[in-house]
Amino acid sequence: MWEEKGAALLVVKMSRFYAHLYAVSSVEDVQEVREQHRKVYRKAAHHCYAARLTSPSGCQELFGSDGEVGRPGQVLLQMLQREEFSSHLIVVSRIFGGIKLGPGNVSRAFRDAAAEAVAEAVRG
Repeated sequence: MWEEKGAALLVVKMSRFYAHLYAVSSVEDVQEVREQHRKVYRKAAHHCYAARLTSPSGCQELFGSDGEVGRPGQVLLQMLQREEFSSHLIVVSRIFGGIKLGPGNVSRAFRDAAAEAVAEAVRG
């Protein structure tokens, strides 16, 4: 079972980055949430994610950049590690606004959107 903990929208040069933080308990939860994002944000070209799952056998880490430049999936995973989130998933869906950002700015935008969702979760 999964539960949304925080969400944020970041607009950078007309591209919209929708970030959501979830509490998850399994790889199946991760897959289910990712499928849900693909349905909700159908216009998004990329759905990047990172997850950390804890179990008695240890911590499993997953991430994916969905073909986006700059490896934002790894950036999202580093954020979960830095914040010491376990059993959490962060998904950021990008709807392209027509202006290319370049690899560094893309990763920064994904990170900043995710940071806003994390901040909302901590505040809430």
